[in-house]
Amino acid sequence: MNDERQGSGWYLPQLRWYICGLLFFASTINYIDRQVLGLLKPVLEKDLGWNEADYGWIVSAFQLAYGLVMPFVGRMIDWIGMRVGYMLAVVVWSVAAMAHALAGNAVQFGAARFALGLGESANFPAAIKTVAYWFPRRERALATGLFNSGTNIGALIAPLAVPFLALHFGWRSAFIFTGAIGFLWVVLWMLFFREPEKHPWLDPKELALIRSDNEEHSEAVRVPYLQLLGSRAAWAFMVGKFLTDPVWWFYLFWFPGFLNSVYKLDLSHLGLPIVVVYQASTIGSVGGGWLSSTMLRRGYTVNRARKTAMLVCALAVTAAIFVGNAGGNLWLAVGLVSIAAASHQGWSANLYTLPSDMLPRNAVGSVVGLGGMCGALAGFLAAPAIGYWLDFSHKSYGPLFVVAGCMYLIALGIIQLLVPDVKRLN
Repeated sequence: MNDERQGSGWYLPQLRWYICGLLFFASTINYIDRQVLGLLKPVLEKDLGWNEADYGWIVSAFQLAYGLVMPFVGRMIDWIGMRVGYMLAVVVWSVAAMAHALAGNAVQFGAARFALGLGESANFPAAIKTVAYWFPRRERALATGLFNSGTNIGALIAPLAVPFLALHFGWRSAFIFTGAIGFLWVVLWMLFFREPEKHPWLDPKELALIRSDNEEHSEAVRVPYLQLLGSRAAWAFMVGKFLTDPVWWFYLFWFPGFLNSVYKLDLSHLGLPIVVVYQASTIGSVGGGWLSSTMLRRGYTVNRARKTAMLVCALAVTAAIFVGNAGGNLWLAVGLVSIAAASHQGWSANLYTLPSDMLPRNAVGSVVGLGGMCGALAGFLAAPAIGYWLDFSHKSYGPLFVVAGCMYLIALGIIQLLVPDVKRLN
């Protein structure tokens, strides 16, 4: 281990958790920015004359950019490093988020969403790679769950802030204000972040803990894409993302419209049900990471800990199947979606650890990028299909929730076939 630090001897205790806090903040901003459109959907449909299919194509523009660019962004993060790469990504997505305020029709919104997808595609490759560098293996699922809970906090803050801004200052102000928050994060990141071996505030004892797995962490050798595509570990992650990410996109982009269509909630009344769903998601994200991390501390193998946690989440997410049977009971529907969304986040906290569990750290950004591409492209295909289905069926959401509830058990079965034993691969 090459310690390149030149500090004054002052160290910040538990520094790795402060780094996790920065990842949490970035993920919060990320989801505030992408949630704004879904919250304003009823207003924008009325003002601009969209139908469900138009909205589906606008959503798919984000996912197309997100998916196509993510593998290259992951490679960029592996190449130029987390500090500069993450900073550039947040600058791009913050500018794109604010640019929505200039849009006046569906095509212009699609262009702004495409630009937002370009920037936001770097968030998870950079964050997962940072966790791989800053945490020992036994803490990674918990750290991932904690920073990933920022997505839920972002989706929780947005329904509180966006309606207030839109109702008092117009819908354009919501895009401007939420987009500008990213520049605060950029300042904090550039001031605070370094790699562990170069950080002057990192206690040598904590550095030893971080490196206690004795994993190779050199960036000198980059793993070729063809080699990654020949890895069962990479395919397990990619399949997991392809099958389950569109479900999360469905909750994020279509749930406000579901509440408006089925339960006649307007912009001023959408906030509380959405807050409940994403508050539950926060608990699920941390809980899913906590479950596998606790099992590891008690001596379970990585394979058993990760897959047990994922199975628990996959079973719980089937609550979504019954949303269509809630009838006129708003809070029963919200409760079922809350369980499903929380379970998705617990699932994700463990799915995201699989690349760092099995592959060298200098390949993590690339593999997470490939997986993100698969998830986003699946969402790109699903979004217009959802829109056309809702137009065709006169807004029948029930079958969509049934599909959403089944995907995780299918994904886990395929992951088990691809990697029967989660372990470090040579």
